Amino acid sequence: MMQFDHLHFYVTNAKASRDWFIQKLGFQAQGCVTNSDTHTEIIQQGSVYFLLSSPVTDASPVAQYLHQHPSGIVDVGFQVEDIDSVAQRMKVEGVKMMQPIQQYSVDNSVLKWFTIVGWGGLHHTLVERPNHPHWKLLPSVPFPIPYSQVYSHIVGIDHVVLNVNSGDLQAAVNWYKQVLGFKSQQTFDIQTKRSGLHSQVLVDEHKNVQFPINEPTSEKSQIQEFIDVNRGAGIQHIALKTKNIIQVVGQLRQQGLPFISVSPFYYSQLQKQLNKNELSPADWKTIQEYEILIDMSDSDAMLLQIFTQPIFDEPTFFFEFIERRTSWVNGNFVEAEGFGEGNFQALFEAMEQEQIKRSQSSNQQPNSECMKGL
Repeated sequence: MMQFDHLHFYVTNAKASRDWFIQKLGFQAQGCVTNSDTHTEIIQQGSVYFLLSSPVTDASPVAQYLHQHPSGIVDVGFQVEDIDSVAQRMKVEGVKMMQPIQQYSVDNSVLKWFTIVGWGGLHHTLVERPNHPHWKLLPSVPFPIPYSQVYSHIVGIDHVVLNVNSGDLQAAVNWYKQVLGFKSQQTFDIQTKRSGLHSQVLVDEHKNVQFPINEPTSEKSQIQEFIDVNRGAGIQHIALKTKNIIQVVGQLRQQGLPFISVSPFYYSQLQKQLNKNELSPADWKTIQEYEILIDMSDSDAMLLQIFTQPIFDEPTFFFEFIERRTSWVNGNFVEAEGFGEGNFQALFEAMEQEQIKRSQSSNQQPNSECMKGL
């Protein structure tokens, strides 16, 4: 069994980033830790935990990272059931472990973890955690963090997307299959007149973890732009799962979170494909106003998606919000699966237009609503 555990960002100012996540996305601050060279803020919404670290001195690993890359995700943490057997298997595979298994105890509960170097220098912390009903422990954070009892519009991490260099896709896929036991679920080949990408979607055995990997197919690809600006492979975006995307996007837009634009032509074509009973007139109007993408899965369940503008100074990392609705199939409710195959082309084209805007505006002013300079 495996599932996403936490995500660790390296940023220039952890406190300011914390405030941005609270104000724009509704996260809650859960504490902070400062050692001799690094300051880390812990934030939470629902079951989603982020660590935000910034340097205190030049000796900080965060300072070293930011000298080579823009702000972004340095570690994708996975929860596992038997960390000792996982570590033993990785030793046999020759995987680089950054340290032996670490642990600490609170209230007779023990957290165990170790970190490996993944593809392109991305880290993965493997965590075996105690089943405690009232708090959660995070690696390198020496105190328990309470579970939030307030309503959260984010219910979990749906998927995390990795961009790799051209020609590296299959090697990266093979690495994650061999080391973490992932399996291939889907492949995508997207092409426009200007650029394109290849993508493979990996999942763990129980499909709790979904991990797409993209590579560019041309120098003008937005994936290549990410690689160039990030100065190497890295996490392009996180999809946060919600149960009511229309309500959530309305709140986020009111809080000033900027999203990518979608062509009105997309909705004129979509309206021809949708059953009139699938959406109320009010929802259809709001979905167009908010520029939410819609797709139908193989089970005829509806999948709704929207994507933010890049949140940092550079056009690298962004968020996706996703709602997977259910349909009644053979006496059971079945949740929408996949990644919006019908949307992938529209999404790629919308992001390509944003890329073109950036290239046409070399003197573009930073978007004040994004987390610029953090």
